[in-house]
Amino acid sequence: MTTYHYKVIPAPTRGLRGKGVKGAEGKFAHALEQVMNEMGTAGWEYQRAETLPCEERSGLTSKTTTFRNVLVFRRPSGTDIDAFAPKLLDAPEREAEPDGIELENPEAEDYEADEKAERNLNDPLKMRADQLARTSE
Repeated sequence: MTTYHYKVIPAPTRGLRGKGVKGAEGKFAHALEQVMNEMGTAGWEYQRAETLPCEERSGLTSKTTTFRNVLVFRRPSGTDIDAFAPKLLDAPEREAEPDGIELENPEAEDYEADEKAERNLNDPLKMRADQLARTSE
């Protein structure tokens, strides 16, 4: 099942001038066309226009209901759960080691080098800690 993201934007309330566009209706249609083309370029598909009630404050205590025109767009979400089907990879094949040949362990050398470097770094820290401990006594 495809899932969608929806976007609701206010419908234009004024027309736009354009080349060859005449009259109030033409300008309004041109404004609507611009909005729909921009949304279509961004990947949004036009669904419908809605007129919905909106309750607004009028003065300090009273409220009035106005109606707003909105445009509804949708586009498929990037993740379709049903289409996701992970595939397990085959286990890697081990190569047989030849008899009588000893393989070197490069990790052992790296471990010894790391241990020496760590000791060299810790020596100045230990010395400074000893100095601070002696001065605080």
